[in-house]
Amino acid sequence: MANWQHFNTATTRYSDLGFSLETSRLDLPESYISELSPRIEKAFADMADLEAGAIANPDENRMVGHYWLRNPELAPSEEIKTQITAPLAQLKKFAKNIHNGKVTAQGNKFTTLLIVGIGGSALGPQLTYDALGKDSKLQTYFADNTDPAGIDKIIGQIGNNLATTLVLVISKSGGTAETRNGMLEVQEAFENAGLKFGNHTVAITGEGSKLYNYAQEKKFIEIFPMEDWVGGRTSLMSTVGLVPAALQGIDTDAFLTGAAKMDSYTRVADYQENAAMQLAVAWHFVGNGKGDKDMVVLPYKDSLVLFSKYLQQLVMESLGKETDLDGKTVHQGIAVYGNKGSTDQHAYIQQLRDGVNNFFATFIEVRKGRKGESIEVEPNTTSADFLQGFLRGTRKALYESGRKSITLSIREVTPESLGSLIALFERAVSFYASLVNINAYHQPGVEAGKKAAGEFIELLNQVRGTLTGWDKTAEDVAEAISADPEDVYHALNHLSSNNEAIKSEGATPAEDSFKL
Repeated sequence: MANWQHFNTATTRYSDLGFSLETSRLDLPESYISELSPRIEKAFADMADLEAGAIANPDENRMVGHYWLRNPELAPSEEIKTQITAPLAQLKKFAKNIHNGKVTAQGNKFTTLLIVGIGGSALGPQLTYDALGKDSKLQTYFADNTDPAGIDKIIGQIGNNLATTLVLVISKSGGTAETRNGMLEVQEAFENAGLKFGNHTVAITGEGSKLYNYAQEKKFIEIFPMEDWVGGRTSLMSTVGLVPAALQGIDTDAFLTGAAKMDSYTRVADYQENAAMQLAVAWHFVGNGKGDKDMVVLPYKDSLVLFSKYLQQLVMESLGKETDLDGKTVHQGIAVYGNKGSTDQHAYIQQLRDGVNNFFATFIEVRKGRKGESIEVEPNTTSADFLQGFLRGTRKALYESGRKSITLSIREVTPESLGSLIALFERAVSFYASLVNINAYHQPGVEAGKKAAGEFIELLNQVRGTLTGWDKTAEDVAEAISADPEDVYHALNHLSSNNEAIKSEGATPAEDSFKL
């Protein structure tokens, strides 16, 4: 009876969304919430300031406005409100013209969509397509890496449909190497097929960016705006996510409505009523405010298989920070991984129950099994019954073994429910960042990685210039260009693997030699 009473007090429901959050298996004491209450109140105030247009990213001196995307009336100025509403009307009209054949590929209706992007510019559209695109009006593919073999595979899959393929290139600056490379690779494929790339291509980018200028030069079909107050990992409800969704025939209005409803519920400055704050406090509790426990996301629905991957970027890029807002070294973050139930009960559930207790589970329940009738796979038992049994059984088994968990529940996967889930986690991230005093809206680690990659490309070109027709070791080349021998070795190995150099292997890497 005690567990039943605790379940009731630890469950928050938003009936019109068909949503609930249940935290009874956390064993979160009331005293912890009381002790954290000053930070909770500050987090509510910080969120109110953010939504009012305060500078939320001090490193870049910019506002953070993804909450305005689903409620333009909240925008702090008429200019920003128009920046939201005008593209919405533009993209709906464009999608309609693609579907009815007013905009064509040289007279042929578009049948296929190829999205070129990376990070939030790909992960978000991938999630919505996988979750909601079952009856998509356009078969959709994603080029989300600078892997040439991967791009070749995608072009091969599109095959004879290349002539009726619409390409969507998404990059705020146009300078992101992976997206630029993907675009140029795809452009080459179109030109090799005798097709004019611009006649097939749409850009989503910032005004005046490198991509914007390129799109004008190549006479792209359309250019949609991407504003600087929307970050990549929170851009799904901007043109980044809505243009692909509209083209696929997904109900974008319902998607935005679901997010707006969740925003409204979680705007209430009351911990007991606010599911997003409850999530943030749960993360703080299980991880001792330092991310000591990983988050394992287990959606029990095939259509949400990419949700853990999506949350990986949203949570880890937002919360994984070296310093706090006061400049103190804190090394904050929450590691996120997961796949789907019940598939992974045959993979890593064994360790979750019996191995290292370094995680907490986030179960996502989808209560409706399928549309239509179900067969009985055993007497009086359906496949959906088994799925529910595996969820409840795993949750119970973990708890009995001292493993904590949270359970989120939705009625079914729809544009509205997916929008509400995304909004819930976006707001939980904002609240948690305030609780631990970090900037959730910059990514210095990502920028450092990009900088280091650029330095390697410069080194690679220097190494190319030193190769001759006779053998040289990595140390020979490193001495000639005043570089680190290991870095040079990796550059030489790359060149030999891609037929730009000949490698003679020695007993150790230091004895390997390379020549043209």
